[in-house]
Amino acid sequence: MNAAPPASEAAWPRLVLLALTMAAGNCMLWVFSAVQESAKAEMGLSDAQLGLLQGLAVSIPLAVLSIPVGILVDRRNRVRLLVAMSVAWSLGTLLTAWSSSATMLFAARMLTGLGANISTTVAISLAADLCRPEARGRSLLLLTIGKYAGLALAFALGGFLLASLGRADLLPGMSAWREVHLVLGAASAVLTLAILFLREPARREQRVGEAAPVREVLGELWQYRRFLAPLFLGQVSVLMADASATIWAAPVLARNFGLAPPDFAGWMGLVTFGSGVLGALAGGFAADFGHRRARRGGILIGAVAASLLALPAALFPLAPSALGFALALFVLLLGGTITGLVTATALAVLLPNELRGLAVGGFIAIGGLIAFGLSPSLVVAVSGAFGGESGLAPALALVGLTVSALGCLGFELARRAAPEPIR
Repeated sequence: MNAAPPASEAAWPRLVLLALTMAAGNCMLWVFSAVQESAKAEMGLSDAQLGLLQGLAVSIPLAVLSIPVGILVDRRNRVRLLVAMSVAWSLGTLLTAWSSSATMLFAARMLTGLGANISTTVAISLAADLCRPEARGRSLLLLTIGKYAGLALAFALGGFLLASLGRADLLPGMSAWREVHLVLGAASAVLTLAILFLREPARREQRVGEAAPVREVLGELWQYRRFLAPLFLGQVSVLMADASATIWAAPVLARNFGLAPPDFAGWMGLVTFGSGVLGALAGGFAADFGHRRARRGGILIGAVAASLLALPAALFPLAPSALGFALALFVLLLGGTITGLVTATALAVLLPNELRGLAVGGFIAIGGLIAFGLSPSLVVAVSGAFGGESGLAPALALVGLTVSALGCLGFELARRAAPEPIR
């Protein structure tokens, strides 16, 4: 039985809280990227190790746990799962501050990535049941804004704290990049308490029900393979481009433009947050507009257009100036934000309720393994052909352009194979 959707007045406060939760998780996940050059210098890390810390360390828990957690999202209390994820990323951030070896740092980043990334599956499922299908794109845009607000804070607040704590010497003997993680981890642990104010919404738009056998659910999911396979190709390719850009932007700025984190923290924060907000607004309204059109796959038109827009912007590492770098990176992240929100909306509208957590979990598991586990190390491997660490910028551009082109192809194929919306 499908419960009636809640009134918008009751839904929006809960959606805002979900967005704030997403912001906290993503800030904890990405703040290491903002200060990684300091960590590299202190711990004697190589680019290959940095790629593993921000790639494989994030992708392993995604690959192992995203699908099982996705099944739990479709069958169990989602608010409790969200609390558990918040505890995980808070502990991971605190452990990052106290890591004494690359191995311990790897484990800490795994824990942070687990909580921050898997919470996306939980939040999308909760948000989808808080609003009507025709307004789902606009509701999910709040989650996207929260995600990019966290990413922006990671760079802006991370750079600010790195400079401030370096002067203040908060804990004698502890380097500033560690103090940044200590402060943010403690703040995140306190914010976890706010999630307890969420209430579990009623599940809607079910076909076989949440108590159906897993085999039956998997069989139902298989029926959507001609739509999900190209959609997966499109979204994972965009994720690869965005993950590589976010992870390696700071080192390129440091090595090619001679900028330190305090020099670019402010405008990098504006770039990531601005692209996130504008992309969320554009993606949310594009998804809802496309959904209202009678044309098959109309909900994905925005993703196709955004992936084409972002394609040339993948060359941002080769920009002749920091301004050009910032503008191109903005366009790349803007396109990625739009496609991500449209993809999430398409899954929330075109799939029945009992498949959403599993589908999103699968996207995050396999997509995260490829995007975070492969793309950072792939950039390092390609940079070898350009002269090693000094060739990071052209390697990043080449990888970004290649995977962005694959993303365009995937979204167009998915649009053509899209099923009819669930009514």
